[in-house]
Amino acid sequence: MPGETGPAGRDGQIAPQIDPEELGPGEIVPPTHVREGQGRVVFVGAGPGAADLISLRGARIIARADIIIWASSLVSPEVIADHRPGAEVIDSASVPLEGLIPAYTRARDEGLLVARVHTGDPALYGAIAEQRDLCHDLGLAVETVPGISAVFAAAARVGVELTVPEVSQSLTITRLEGGRTPMPPGETIASFAAHGATMAIYLSAARNRALQEALLDGGYPPDTPCVVGYAVSWPDELVLRCRLSQMSETMRAHKLWKHTIVLVGPSVGAGPISTRSHLYHPGFRHEYRGADPTAQQELRAQETSVNGTQHGKGHA
Repeated sequence: MPGETGPAGRDGQIAPQIDPEELGPGEIVPPTHVREGQGRVVFVGAGPGAADLISLRGARIIARADIIIWASSLVSPEVIADHRPGAEVIDSASVPLEGLIPAYTRARDEGLLVARVHTGDPALYGAIAEQRDLCHDLGLAVETVPGISAVFAAAARVGVELTVPEVSQSLTITRLEGGRTPMPPGETIASFAAHGATMAIYLSAARNRALQEALLDGGYPPDTPCVVGYAVSWPDELVLRCRLSQMSETMRAHKLWKHTIVLVGPSVGAGPISTRSHLYHPGFRHEYRGADPTAQQELRAQETSVNGTQHGKGHA
């Protein structure tokens, strides 16, 4: 009812309970509630490889799980090494989705916790959509614990920011079309490359020459910086820098056919950068910090210059 209070907010004040009938358009997504004794499947993002790059929540789920399903071809065994004694461990590397139905059915009937461990983040190329549907059909509750994806592990490894002001403020995550997995119409490497923003390209190393040609055809200059990361954060990782014109040659020379991510775009260069964020500029004011008057005037002059240049593009 209106006027009721809920949990304390970030500032320690009691937040008012919102009556759903007073809300505007939009559907509230409720939190997952698991009944006592109800079986559930938790998709756990294991991160890019290193066992200590999994979240605390993910590690706790694995440690408590009655059944652990993991792919030995993609996930380090160290990630599941701390499972409890007696837990059933299933290697899904050679098992189709239908082969997991007996384990899921037992989890439902006996109220068990299943940790379905995925490499990286389950939301990216994790094939969890059909797995979630299967769980729902079987009457199993489903949750997801996010993980660190290879794109962010690779960026961290080379120490770059993917969204540098005035250089690139967008990140496209995609794969090369034309492979065994069909791409939706309109989603092509060349069409994304035309934006000139940062790209993270998965599952395309085996066709590196076609990938390089598509990136060039889309409009990236040949000297665009690239980062090629193989097995990032694993003991045998290999991380390379090159120009786009050298990308295919580089990948072929090192025999990188799988487990490889490619970062492309001006923001992944070695630096230093020529622009800076407003967030920590002394002339930028926000609710937590005032602005230095002199620095503020300089910043406004820079903004006017940049906006005027951008506005004037194409009008010569």
